Amino acid sequence: MVRTGDEPVHARSALRARRALAAFGLVCAIAGVVLFLIADRTGWAVACGVVAVVALIDLLVVIRHIRQGPHFQPGPDVPPYRPGDEPGGGPPPGDGDAGTGR
Repeated sequence: MVRTGDEPVHARSALRARRALAAFGLVCAIAGVVLFLIADRTGWAVACGVVAVVALIDLLVVIRHIRQGPHFQPGPDVPPYRPGDEPGGGPPPGDGDAGTGR
């Protein structure tokens, strides 16, 4: 595979692995909530509940990304974009005469 030098910009994630890890974290966190509530450790149960909520949100985001499908990934013959080179780029909107007194 040829490096283009802009991998962080066009990186692709292993979404199925991330989904499996988020699901595993969610199951472990829910088990922690139940076990800590049985052991009468409310603080730890709340901490596991927070981890469960974060894992659930991550799981939902990953599922959404998987359902969106693959996005355009430029091939090796397409040069990487540089900041400001995107279509419609150019100078930011605003008054270009700032400080000129006009």
